[in-house]
Amino acid sequence: MNQTITAVAHRGDPYLFRENTLDSLRSAISRGADAVEIDVRLTRDGVPVLLHDESLKRLWELDRPLLALSADEVREHTVGKVPTLAEALARTDGTRVMLDLPGTPDLRAARRVVDVVRESGAADRVYYCAGAPAMLAVRAADPAAEIALTWTTLAPPRPGLLEAVRPRWLNYRFGLVDRALAERVHRGGHLLSVWTPDTRRSMRRLIALGVDSITTNRIDTLHALTRANAAPPSPDRRGSRA
Repeated sequence: MNQTITAVAHRGDPYLFRENTLDSLRSAISRGADAVEIDVRLTRDGVPVLLHDESLKRLWELDRPLLALSADEVREHTVGKVPTLAEALARTDGTRVMLDLPGTPDLRAARRVVDVVRESGAADRVYYCAGAPAMLAVRAADPAAEIALTWTTLAPPRPGLLEAVRPRWLNYRFGLVDRALAERVHRGGHLLSVWTPDTRRSMRRLIALGVDSITTNRIDTLHALTRANAAPPSPDRRGSRA
């Protein structure tokens, strides 16, 4: 039986373009991503922008916390290369987007992100991932949000937490996933998402375990494997008829 796997590009196509930039997102989509994963944080003036870290130091050599900068200042210091969430949603129109909310956003921050998603007309193609505190805030901001609850231990999430968050997906670091965990997740009625394997060997192992989604930095490699996995078997020439 053929298996459908969602191929998710981690921060776009970061081995070709700087992560979380529009160029990186466009590249990932052109190379076969079913969805793109982006990190979203708020500036000092409450504008959601694409950035994983708390500061601009690693990517932009500016040792300033994002929360100390306005959206205009971020644009100035990065020559416009850090897009707003609204810009990213506009440029990925038609593609699924997984919004990762690093840190621990409060309800106000979650509502601001959800508001931008709604204003962009993207609510039907956006889903959210992060740990329990962030996803509880998203659930409070949007009762209809699609959520991938990131879980980092082998111990299963508590039933009360699952009831409060109501995730569609459980999102695990790929090294934690074995057959028993995959079966437990599916038995509980959830889809299984994993992050971030970058080798063919790891991807093949996860595909064999029956995961539903893989987030990777090497979207071209994953796309090739998922296409091969979904392709119908070649006919047996010995049994074919002229």
